[in-house]
Amino acid sequence: MARVCFISNETEQARKLKVELAEKGIDCLVIPDDDRTMERALSHRPEVVLLDTDEGSCASEAWELAQQVGQEGGMSVIVFVDREQLNGFDFRADVDDFVVKPWQISEVAARIKRMLRQKENTSSRDTIRCGDLVIDSVKCEVLLCGKPVVLTFKEYQLLRFLAANKGKVFTRDVLLANVWGWDYYGGDRTVDVHIRRLRSKIEDSTHTFIETVRNIGYKFKEL
Repeated sequence: MARVCFISNETEQARKLKVELAEKGIDCLVIPDDDRTMERALSHRPEVVLLDTDEGSCASEAWELAQQVGQEGGMSVIVFVDREQLNGFDFRADVDDFVVKPWQISEVAARIKRMLRQKENTSSRDTIRCGDLVIDSVKCEVLLCGKPVVLTFKEYQLLRFLAANKGKVFTRDVLLANVWGWDYYGGDRTVDVHIRRLRSKIEDSTHTFIETVRNIGYKFKEL
């Protein structure tokens, strides 16, 4: 059974979601948003984390928690947001997908299962070597000069997609469709944010991997 955790302080809604996901073959642990949230999440070892945000939390601790879960826990993050929050959606947060409230259980389950399929597909392919950069799909691990590089899962997916298609130029829309999915609500700005983060983690004065193609998009350099 697939494992997820739902971080929420809305007890009644959380219990309802837990029961409905169980009926769809998904084991859901409900975790309150408090000082022990990350500890509980990591001990449960979920494949996907669901994070409920309350009104006005776009720039608050909830979004900081999303970033912490993505970066430190290396887990996929799906955030539940109110429709009014979309204009203030923080693309700096490490969020892989989101659901607009009031949520429908069929949509939540579908997004979780899609995230799990992405993880499975990502892990089933061969290792990619690009000079000093090694992308190990079995371990979902990236090494630069033999040292591990800490990436969020979405950063890893984006890097792997580009590296698997060296020399090919991709528009932001194509990258969104292939890495985030065709039904992703966010704009193409999130691609630029993730590219900038990747460059800060894998590039330096002696290593350049991702090139910007002016007025078009990005490509992975042929080494």
